[in-house]
Amino acid sequence: MCRSLWFVEWVHNITERSIETNGVRLRVTEAGDRGAPVVLLAHGFPELAYSWRHQIPALAAAGYHVIAPDQRGYGGSSRPDAVEDYDIVNLTADLTGLLDDVGADTAVIIGHDWGSVVAAHFPLLYPQRTSAVALLSVPPTPRMPQPPLEIMRTAFGDGFFYVIYFQQVGLADAELDADPARTIRRMFGGLRNDQYEAALAAMTAPGPQGFIDRLREPDGAPDWITQNEIDHYVTEFTRTGFTGGLNWYRNMDRNWSLVADAPAATIEAPTLFLAGSADPVLDMTPRDRVADIVTGPYREVLIDGAGHWVQQERPAEVNTALLKFLADLD
Repeated sequence: MCRSLWFVEWVHNITERSIETNGVRLRVTEAGDRGAPVVLLAHGFPELAYSWRHQIPALAAAGYHVIAPDQRGYGGSSRPDAVEDYDIVNLTADLTGLLDDVGADTAVIIGHDWGSVVAAHFPLLYPQRTSAVALLSVPPTPRMPQPPLEIMRTAFGDGFFYVIYFQQVGLADAELDADPARTIRRMFGGLRNDQYEAALAAMTAPGPQGFIDRLREPDGAPDWITQNEIDHYVTEFTRTGFTGGLNWYRNMDRNWSLVADAPAATIEAPTLFLAGSADPVLDMTPRDRVADIVTGPYREVLIDGAGHWVQQERPAEVNTALLKFLADLD
């Protein structure tokens, strides 16, 4: 069992280890007591287990056994070569493997960004292993009537849309890998809807520019993250590249097919949706059909002024909301 230096900044009972499961090796951050209720944290793109650095000690201190993996394709975990190895069946099966490793029958699954997509599919594919779900940034949405890329290509036509741009293997990879510091800096500093009209125009205009090219260059690091924390991400993605995370996007149509006959038609477990009011994802993922996919107890929390990286931007408010949600499950 090893410990990275950045854990020392948190709390001393947080450990790091590798788990072999579902044909991959996952590096996990773990805290809390074995046998306590399990909370599993699933990060998004381009993130790491490190993205939960403010939540892990708070959840463990509240009596939960917390498990946060670098998900497949990221950080210290395996990065399979085949694109189809990153489909939703594999991503959710990885999480069940983590539960099996600690002998837990069920868990609360908390996800952010793409991790929210995984967390929302987990109770559809493994309803018997889900005690509750919390989704950050990306709300629960019902299955689309057509393959999602077909809908996106119709909607954007000749214009740019980042998900479509991400589909060609190697194209976005080269752009993001060319300067990981620029990629992280612009993604962490540019994903807000403060200047929504200008950002939307830049993000959808036809032209040869890539995704990072279209994000504004921030005036220094945001006030919610230190340069040392940014450097941690840059170091990891310089080592691994971004292809693993991009491969998640390349399975969107495959995922659509794979979940057509999921064991559960809706999420029956208690569900929380939490987001920042300045998160541009809210404009892309309307919440008017939540009742079509969530039939269990549902609540929504919007944090005023917070952007996309909500659990890092506003950790105290996020922790309060999560702990209240968890306490109300008892």
